[in-house]
Amino acid sequence: MKKLALTFILVFAALASHAQATLTGTVTDGEMGGPLPGASVVVKGTTNGTTTDFDGNFTLEASTDSGVLVVTYIGFMPQEVSFSGSASLGTIQLMPNVEVLEGVIVTGVQDIARDRETPVAVSTVRAEEIQLKLGSQEFPEILNTTPSIYATKSGGGFGDARVNIRGFDTNNSAVMINGIPVNDMENGQVYWSNWAGLSDVTSAIQVQRGLGSSKLAISSVGGTINVITKSSKQTEGGSFGATVGNNEYFKSIASYSSGILENGFSASLLLSRTAGSMYADGTQFEGYNFFLGLGYTSGDHNLEFMVTGAPQWHHQRSFAPSIADYIQYSDNGVDPDRRYNSDWGYLNGKEFSFRRNFYHKPVISLNWTWDINEVSTLETSTYASFGRGGGTGEIGRSAGARQFDGRWKTANGLVDVDRIFAYNSGAPVMFDGSIVQREQTNGLYVNQGSGDRSDANGISRRASINSHNWYGVLANLTNQFSDQLTVDFGIDLRRYTGYHYRRVNNLLGGDAYLQTDNQNNDPNPLFFETYNANQPWWVFGDIDEEEKIDYYNTGLVNWMGVFGQAEYRFTEDIVGFVQGSLSNQGFAREEFFNEVPPEQTDYENILGGNVKGGVNWNIDANHNIFANAGYYSKQPLFDAVYINFSNTLNPNLTNEKITGFELGYGYRSSMFRANVNLYRTSWKDRFESVSATFNAGEPDEIRGSANLLGITQVHTGVEVDAQLRVADALTLTGMLSVGNWQYQDDVSATYFDAENNPIVIDGVEQQEILPLDGVKVGDAAQFTAFIGADYNILDNLSVDAGYRYADNLYAQFDATDVGEEGALKLPSFGLMDAGLTFSMPFLEKTMSFRLNVNNVFDKVYIAEADTNIFAEPGDDTFQGINTANRVFFGFGRTWNASLRFNF
Repeated sequence: MKKLALTFILVFAALASHAQATLTGTVTDGEMGGPLPGASVVVKGTTNGTTTDFDGNFTLEASTDSGVLVVTYIGFMPQEVSFSGSASLGTIQLMPNVEVLEGVIVTGVQDIARDRETPVAVSTVRAEEIQLKLGSQEFPEILNTTPSIYATKSGGGFGDARVNIRGFDTNNSAVMINGIPVNDMENGQVYWSNWAGLSDVTSAIQVQRGLGSSKLAISSVGGTINVITKSSKQTEGGSFGATVGNNEYFKSIASYSSGILENGFSASLLLSRTAGSMYADGTQFEGYNFFLGLGYTSGDHNLEFMVTGAPQWHHQRSFAPSIADYIQYSDNGVDPDRRYNSDWGYLNGKEFSFRRNFYHKPVISLNWTWDINEVSTLETSTYASFGRGGGTGEIGRSAGARQFDGRWKTANGLVDVDRIFAYNSGAPVMFDGSIVQREQTNGLYVNQGSGDRSDANGISRRASINSHNWYGVLANLTNQFSDQLTVDFGIDLRRYTGYHYRRVNNLLGGDAYLQTDNQNNDPNPLFFETYNANQPWWVFGDIDEEEKIDYYNTGLVNWMGVFGQAEYRFTEDIVGFVQGSLSNQGFAREEFFNEVPPEQTDYENILGGNVKGGVNWNIDANHNIFANAGYYSKQPLFDAVYINFSNTLNPNLTNEKITGFELGYGYRSSMFRANVNLYRTSWKDRFESVSATFNAGEPDEIRGSANLLGITQVHTGVEVDAQLRVADALTLTGMLSVGNWQYQDDVSATYFDAENNPIVIDGVEQQEILPLDGVKVGDAAQFTAFIGADYNILDNLSVDAGYRYADNLYAQFDATDVGEEGALKLPSFGLMDAGLTFSMPFLEKTMSFRLNVNNVFDKVYIAEADTNIFAEPGDDTFQGINTANRVFFGFGRTWNASLRFNF
């Protein structure tokens, strides 16, 4: 009996031993490359599982000797891995949760933050979310669900959106495409209409808030937006798609990628066209987008050539109407007409806008990565950008009044362009209750003069041209000296020339334009030629022969920078870095009209740079904390170097000083992830030139401008974002950011008249101390929150909805408009967006359908204000705001639907 029992025990033990397996492996982010701590690893069909440690490693004792492991991590596609017996399964790469993973550029100089390793506050938006949820919205609006981001459509024209990060606009927040900076080299701005096609070619957007981890000496006061585009090395295939929406919005798109061929070459191509109108009246547009990527891989060398561009024209709502005008020109005279636009009218039955933007800014780049040896890599990006185009507006007066004068308006508040045309061409028209008729000069109806001059006669539509040629080289050498120490060193070289002048676009019935502004040409020449304002596809034309009016100057910027970074891994859990950069920016200005003869200044060379560092500690597989700090000595923008629209060098030229501190905490598990960040950014010694009125309301009132010296802002806040997978079919996402952004100390203002001459009384230049200390910073909501849900009803059917709330939003204002009340606080608002996605097999491939509805409940809200007028007793108000304020309302309910075929 004992022998029989022993036999059973031995057999059972053998079977048990045979039925077990020890499995090991490492789970990583297949796109960004880092480990995924807390990933779930479970034997399919059982509850037998484990989670990865902080390095992404796992060990699992399987109860069977064969089967399938299911590896999951929130935000990533699950992956199944077969096993048979005890084995090391190696590296298991999880890909971001996208339907089709767009290729990510891995060639060239990149500044990609790594989760749980790079000690900065970061948010990444993947291609799928952009493709599905952006729809007909503006490109930066996809970031509105991330902490401390406030993006609006501004006036509402195609591509006229703007975005703020922690209260700083793009003049002082860096925007990069594949690591290449695209902020304007003179004013720091980013015009999103130039990049309207980016949503078609983007693989991911990574926002690094605060000083960030970029090694370049860039203007990342508020943060850095790095747009990562497709590469030529995507898997073979393509797609066709179309999107329709409100206001005759229509978009068509086609793309194809060859994949990597046997000879190492690869190619990717995308073309799209978008046209229609935006939500606001008078905002027709037409835009195109193209992308071409060519790649070659051979041994240790990887080359990627790319060219992308988005030629477009669009009508704008540049001038923010008063709330009173929105109400006056509404259907019922009570509720504001959010679509109202005062910048347009009809000419011969067709939409005619005085504000028409037209531009094309293609970027050409050649990225090269050379793996020199096992420890050294050289990355370079050589690029060029040729921007051509500008924006139109009125110039001159007809019957002594400018285009926006109420006497040239129709009963519904539009510009009566037909009547202006009739007057300019000599026909008698009714104006201000009387018949007026224009006289000829030498048998011609001659338009001339800027709007504020007494000799202005005949309204024309002019175009302000802001073209440029921009060349640059970025290079970064990485050396891994040991398992602990990696050192980077690089250069950043740029050369920029900006061309600024005006030309006549439409004489509106006149015969010629009389040029009176150029002191270097024949006295009072007549110009008969007009220039169109359509998409400038060709960007290499010669501008020298164009007839220029009003002003003509060029801005020249030379940039030479060096940067370095040392990253040190103290232990497996603790990683730190320190960065430093030094740059010399040389500024010069050439004046062609107001200097006799034309004169170019010498280059004004200004040194600047930054130093920053941080450390991240992965406490365990779930928890990590980080801290960073940095200091910038930032060169001022071009208009602060040469002031008053002239070659006058700013006598008070000084660098801006930025100091930033940040502390963060992160939690990661297979079901839940969250981040908490605390920050403080101090920005000192800012210079601004603003429109201003000296002695406003007094008999000796003088309209002109004011130069403000020594502006200081301090921005502090806390940010929280989280994502929870409630079940396999349901994911919740949330965000909360609370900021306190305000000016510190009062500011000195020096006043100038309309001719940019200092206002001098009794031999003293007029100055004023402006009470800015403690005033809230305007133009972005200081409190934002979001909660969203994504639910998979079926494998091929899903719905999603999100609610976004904004508060502590203050008016954007000139410092000269601030009184004892401080900044005008606008009403808070909350918006609901929703969407539905459906996919199905089609011709053995995939067809997908998407429906988006934005502002589901048609909420009426003020997105931004250009004035700072407080309500007094007896004033007309709307939601408590004085109706004299000029504002932009947010869009009402809008929708778009798209169909896409992937092959």
